[in-house]
Amino acid sequence: MSEIFGVFMIILAAVVLPLMLILHYVTKWKSSRTLSGDEQRMLEELWQDAQRMESRINALETILDDQVPDWRRRT
Repeated sequence: MSEIFGVFMIILAAVVLPLMLILHYVTKWKSSRTLSGDEQRMLEELWQDAQRMESRINALETILDDQVPDWRRRT
């Protein structure tokens, strides 16, 4: 009986425990790759700021195109 238990413990230590450790750290690694709530909120704010800046730049380019037609060639 104790031999069977010893074999079982060796198999457990040699195969099952390393697999459990690997799967544990793979799961932690995958969860750390996703964005947290604060990071998602910050990314959304940055995206909205970039959209507003793009619309302002487009408006300024439209104004410059109307008032100074050759402004793109001057630079």
